[in-house]
Amino acid sequence: MGSWNDIFREIQNTKSQYDYVRRKYLSNLCDFTGRNAITYYSAWLSKPDVNNIDINDNDINGFMACIYKMDCSKGLDLILHTPGGNPTAAEAIVNYLRDKFDDDIRVIVPQIAMSAGTMIACAAKEIVMGKQSSLGPIDPQFNGIPAYNIKLEYEEAKKDLLDNPGNAPYWAIKLQQYPAAFMKTAIDAIELSEQLVRDWLGSCMFNAAIEQDRQTIHNIVSFLNEHENSKTHGRHFKATSCRDVGLKIIMMEDDQELQDKVLSLHHAYMISLDATPIVKIIECQNDNSVVSTVPNNEVRI
Repeated sequence: MGSWNDIFREIQNTKSQYDYVRRKYLSNLCDFTGRNAITYYSAWLSKPDVNNIDINDNDINGFMACIYKMDCSKGLDLILHTPGGNPTAAEAIVNYLRDKFDDDIRVIVPQIAMSAGTMIACAAKEIVMGKQSSLGPIDPQFNGIPAYNIKLEYEEAKKDLLDNPGNAPYWAIKLQQYPAAFMKTAIDAIELSEQLVRDWLGSCMFNAAIEQDRQTIHNIVSFLNEHENSKTHGRHFKATSCRDVGLKIIMMEDDQELQDKVLSLHHAYMISLDATPIVKIIECQNDNSVVSTVPNNEVRI
């Protein structure tokens, strides 16, 4: 495996620099697995305040560009590094990839795939993680406020007003921060996240027609789509925790050569994101890519 410093020195000493080294390690991974690979990398760790770091509807164009002329019969390894984003955009990406690859999709998480990224991972047949890798909760957020907290606040108000009607002025002030029908919007968002992940798990990683699998799916969704235990949307769930709850997790450490190739690739992408104006990269082994840079100039290569 090339360490972060090894990859950095290689980039410094390579004439074509970042693109060449990234694509070299992406090709190495595909040569080893015999599968297609698409990388989806966001620069949210190094550029947290810029636009387009999230999963959004524009991303489908990057996936379309990558899949152009690809032999989809070889299946797909989707390498994810993302803070998450729009669940309906994730749904569109999942539907498109599943149709193209006939559900033969494996998600690889070298470091972090949070929120809607975790949802996409749950649509795969298995998830490859290392001891350093993390998934996250899928509970919806509204401007950083958990939908579960909004729901609980309304429920608390209802109960308190039944017991103490004199508290109505307090709750009127407290709840006026929310627009009309916001409670229903929060509940709908919670139910959508649950429905999508439940359906995806039951149609690929598990078989929803089997009772034991249905119970496993229930356990996974209950673990991911809640807020009371996780406390924060940024909570990191390590690979063993994800496996313990029922997700089909393949540990990188069980295959040293796969681990070396995945982490070398990961280091190359992280260096590209850290050292350049790149905000997001969607790229495949055929050198097709859509690269977004600050201020969101899209470059198709």
